[in-house]
Amino acid sequence: MTRNIYLIALIVALAASALALPNELGTSDMRVKASKPIHVGIPTPPVEVRQGGDTVMNATPLTLPVYDLAGSTAGYSDDYDEICPYSGSTAPDVVYTFTPSSDVAVDIDMLGSQYDTKIYVYDAELGLIGCNDDFHPDYTSKLENLSLMGDRQYYLVIDGYGEHSGDYVLSIIEFEPCVIDLPSGWAQYELEPTLHDGYIDEYNGGCNSSAPPPFERIDSNCFLGRSGWYFGANGTGVRDTDWFLITIPSSGVLEITGDAEYECYMFELGPHDCEDVAVIQNVIVGPCSERTMTITGPAGSNVWFWFGPTTYDAPNGFIGHEFYYILNTSIEGSAASESRSLTSVKGLFK
Repeated sequence: MTRNIYLIALIVALAASALALPNELGTSDMRVKASKPIHVGIPTPPVEVRQGGDTVMNATPLTLPVYDLAGSTAGYSDDYDEICPYSGSTAPDVVYTFTPSSDVAVDIDMLGSQYDTKIYVYDAELGLIGCNDDFHPDYTSKLENLSLMGDRQYYLVIDGYGEHSGDYVLSIIEFEPCVIDLPSGWAQYELEPTLHDGYIDEYNGGCNSSAPPPFERIDSNCFLGRSGWYFGANGTGVRDTDWFLITIPSSGVLEITGDAEYECYMFELGPHDCEDVAVIQNVIVGPCSERTMTITGPAGSNVWFWFGPTTYDAPNGFIGHEFYYILNTSIEGSAASESRSLTSVKGLFK
């Protein structure tokens, strides 16, 4: 009987995987959570020795830092839920507790977990100080740059979206900010206005722009851009996305190497029609981790290139700020104009 239940759950998971992916190209934060793929997985039978506590009353203590701690929420009770930004979780959850020895900012990361996670951090009085549902593209969670006070007790709840539960991987390490180093020569920087609350993204917003220029042309081997998150005109959080035109060189091969201070997507888009445009290929870059996208095509033809954060929601405490990214391209006919420090170049954006 138990095996039949597992087989039924597997069939449900395979059917659910056919659901449409969310549109990553838009700048709007208007999403329907139910539209994302559902990772159900085969249920894990309850284990005799549980990794964490059911509630804060019997939370399992941790000593920081924590690296790749494995566990499972299967077999636990549903005790907690928070809006971040989705509510209505009925998934089982587990609870850990820790007390930093000194003031520290940490990353709490669920990357590597096998289901759609959701995490919350409470202080000793059970006041919510951090919450995240979807951070990574696979819908696992991360709280980034979360400030904690020394000698204060905190509780971490590992939950799931909806009814999702399963095996998780937990890391809690000190936050280390990424700062992009600019090469000695540079030739071009993004002309988009500085992001601010109430900003309407009409510059290089591509198919989301109602006014020109919908695309900015990259005609340099080295391009410095900005992105970030801000509160839009309707008061909701919005991520900035940038659309570019890049010409394929005479070799027929265009290489774009990108890096960013926060995790971002690089997309090649096509066809060049806003009614049908889709992602042809994507590469994730940053933070401080560069990767290269290779695009082939007729020499002299234009490429639609998209750059933006992988997450719709800003990292903890980051909304209303900008971060920097750099693109090195193999296009022809461009040269660095002069050497400048990153600090002096950033001053041009203020």
